[in-house]
Amino acid sequence: MKKRINLNVMESPLWFLLPYFFLFSVFKLGPIIANFVVSGYDLDIVGKGSFIGFKNYVTLLKDRLFWVALKNTLYYLSLVGPVNVVGGLFLALLLNQHIKGRTVARTAVFMPYVIMVTVVGVLWRWILESRYGILNYYLGFFGIKPIPWLTSPSTAMIGIFIASVWWTIGYNTVIFLAGLQDVPRELIEASQIDGASPLRRLISVILPCLRPTTFFVVLTTIIYSLQVFGQVYTMTGGGPRYATLTVVQYLYVVGFRLFKLGYSATISAVLFAVILVMSLGVLKFLRQTVD
Repeated sequence: MKKRINLNVMESPLWFLLPYFFLFSVFKLGPIIANFVVSGYDLDIVGKGSFIGFKNYVTLLKDRLFWVALKNTLYYLSLVGPVNVVGGLFLALLLNQHIKGRTVARTAVFMPYVIMVTVVGVLWRWILESRYGILNYYLGFFGIKPIPWLTSPSTAMIGIFIASVWWTIGYNTVIFLAGLQDVPRELIEASQIDGASPLRRLISVILPCLRPTTFFVVLTTIIYSLQVFGQVYTMTGGGPRYATLTVVQYLYVVGFRLFKLGYSATISAVLFAVILVMSLGVLKFLRQTVD
């Protein structure tokens, strides 16, 4: 009897999750806790520092550049988020149709996502160059004067937005495509027999079935957008005049150029809190919408 009980315990599904919990604790949870601990120190690059409690957080509240970076990050999210979610869904619906060249089109949409962010940044810095960039060249055919995409504070974030959407929208498209494969074929056929229009079929059948996929896409888009760094670093470096300075870019400058590791950890901790609060808020809103 005793041997039987032990065997049942060993067959528990939780044992299969132990490797994940171990890796999560070492590479995710551990660094998060360590970051919060470091944020309480006045620490320099050689590891010499003293415990100062919440002084870094008080300093951060009075840091004008941090608020500029946070504002720019939320502005970036407001631009990229809706376009990446709605645009990804639109492309997925389009590429889910039985059209000629569908495989090539799917590959072309997803292809930019496999490119390294540094390559994306350099490529789009050339494309958006104000005098010799290819985008301004073609806009000239429509009588549009050259636009200083990355050198003007009013357009620099738009340039980052264009590059980011081109690079990342393919990921959301693939996720939505996978979700569309799980929509029951019987429901589609039943709605067709009932004479439902394509728009009615989309609203009443497809979108409700895509709710779990939409949850995932919205949450990952928010999380990735709030952590934007690579495009900013390679295309503008946070300029001009801090117009594209994001929280992670500011964190990098404080930590690896000014060598204020404790203060950099404080910025990281606040960003973690912002991401956590926004993610939980969106998750609660979406669940209430479903209920």
